[in-house]
Amino acid sequence: MSAHVPVLLGPLLEAVAPVRGTWIDGTFGAGGYTKGLLEAGAERVIAIDRDPLAFEMAADWIDGRVETRQTTFSQMEGPVDGVVLDLGVSSMQLDRAERGFSFMKDGPLDMRMSQDGPSAADLVNGAEEGVLADVLYQYGEERASRRIARAIVAARPLETTLELAQVVESCLPRAKPGQSHPATRTFQALRIAVNNEYGQLADGLEAAERALVPGGKLAVVTFHSIEDRMVKRFLQARSGGGGNANRYAPERKAPPAGFEILTRRAIAADADEIAANPRARSAKLRVARRTEAEAAPTDRRALGMPQLEGIF
Repeated sequence: MSAHVPVLLGPLLEAVAPVRGTWIDGTFGAGGYTKGLLEAGAERVIAIDRDPLAFEMAADWIDGRVETRQTTFSQMEGPVDGVVLDLGVSSMQLDRAERGFSFMKDGPLDMRMSQDGPSAADLVNGAEEGVLADVLYQYGEERASRRIARAIVAARPLETTLELAQVVESCLPRAKPGQSHPATRTFQALRIAVNNEYGQLADGLEAAERALVPGGKLAVVTFHSIEDRMVKRFLQARSGGGGNANRYAPERKAPPAGFEILTRRAIAADADEIAANPRARSAKLRVARRTEAEAAPTDRRALGMPQLEGIF
């Protein structure tokens, strides 16, 4: 099994320095960010993950400085001095065929990070063709979504990851050298839908704002364009630079800025990190500092968050 290497850890620690007090690692995974925060000076880390496997695998090194909570990061509470979120799926989940995240390993169509609730198989085999097409297009930015959805419905029931991958491959041209696997976007879309990742992200950003003390830092690492757009627009909106979601609507007075953006442009991995860890190729880091203003809700539509109903 390959080790999960935390992406952009060095640039992240540099951007949030000095690291002091209590931090939340909202996506604990294999614990790479938690270890980095402790080594950089954090006195305590509240480690959050909805996957019980994460804490089982870290039991041999977690000490009294780490408080574990099996929940979603949208449920985080403060007061804390910093929040780190590394979005997406971890290597330990991809590496376990029985978790059903990977199209490279044959396993059940599961994809549930928390290991409960409706699975990818429930979605693939139970959703109407139009709903499937919307999920693939809105959540995975798959342009062949209707063709793939039609093929999935025709091939149902589908029970394993390789069965689904083969259906998707039959709808698309063979990947050229250096291109991603044809099923990449489909699997991404299904995973996001099963785990409500966009809803969790929007809720989690608001929860982080409520949890952070004035001067506290928020650092978020994203891996695809929709996630990055949501984080970027959230920080713009909560730093006073979001503007109106509808340019024809009357101008609304924005609430006092809850954040000061510290990274005007997203930080990307350098060539050395990408060579050592290909997962870093698509990663983007954004960092902001909490102000003394009260936390305020955000308009989900203004975040560019895909909003689909009736998936399950």
